Amino acid sequence: MPEIYGSLILFVIIIVLLILLFTIIPVGLWISALAAGVKVGFFNLIGMRLRRVVPSRIVNPWIKGDKAGLELNGNKLEAHYLAGGNVDRVVNALIAAERAQIPLQFERAAAIDLAGRDVLEAVKMSVNPIVIETPFIAAVAKNGIEVKVKARVTVRANLDRLVGGAGQETIIARVGEGIVTTVGSAEDHKSVLENPDTISSTVLKKGLDSGTAFEILSIDIADVDIGRNIGAKLQEDQAQADKKIAQAKAEERRAMAVAQEQEMRAEVQAMRAKVVEAEAEVPKALSEAFRKGNIGAFDYYNMKNVMADTNMRDSISQSGKQPTPQQKED
Repeated sequence: MPEIYGSLILFVIIIVLLILLFTIIPVGLWISALAAGVKVGFFNLIGMRLRRVVPSRIVNPWIKGDKAGLELNGNKLEAHYLAGGNVDRVVNALIAAERAQIPLQFERAAAIDLAGRDVLEAVKMSVNPIVIETPFIAAVAKNGIEVKVKARVTVRANLDRLVGGAGQETIIARVGEGIVTTVGSAEDHKSVLENPDTISSTVLKKGLDSGTAFEILSIDIADVDIGRNIGAKLQEDQAQADKKIAQAKAEERRAMAVAQEQEMRAEVQAMRAKVVEAEAEVPKALSEAFRKGNIGAFDYYNMKNVMADTNMRDSISQSGKQPTPQQKED
């Protein structure tokens, strides 16, 4: 009876050890690699476990790449995984590049993947170029007419410049700059409408893809529209500004004239005050002349008659005339 218990305990221990062995060492994965001709040892698989690397994330892409004819290194694959890269995507990109006869090394593909770009999508873009459509870009010809241009830019990925290269936004901005320059150098908008291909040919000569992650294959003008007459609008705005300036200067001159008129009226009133003051001195002078005997009564009455006759003549001469503004005020 104790022998039976001992055998049972030994059997349980063997089962537990096998479970631990199959947990630590993925035997099924090792058998798959062995059948595919990929040399992966037990100690390598145990080392992956200890380094917290999922063995299937390394071995399965390795098998796929080996069947595709790629020469892969397990240590490099594991290092890329530990660096946070996607090993399966890198291997798929290498296989696609191999089939398309595009030279792509593992280090370059790993660098592209670690840079945050989809390396597989980049390889596909190298095989199948994409079309980037710009929005309507407004430019003004020399005759002041606004021209709106929409372009389609055919580009493909440049794997050598994919790391550190500018993206699609830079391509759109540079194409827009080239369109504005080309239209702005045209003598009138009609020449742009007649030969829109001059825009694409001029823009292509500028080498707009330098420093970007793409290679421009062609630039096609999709649509050309006529916008506003910017030159006429600017002239109208300038005329309005000149008109306001002239009105302001005229108002300034009018205000100065009004002020000068008020000053003259003030001077007239001051002179009238002096006249009244001088006239007030006349009776005093007459009284003084009577007291001193320099004038007699007969002389005084003769002077009064002369003054009355003069006033009468003035009244007769002014009877048929309209009163002046000054006389109305008086």
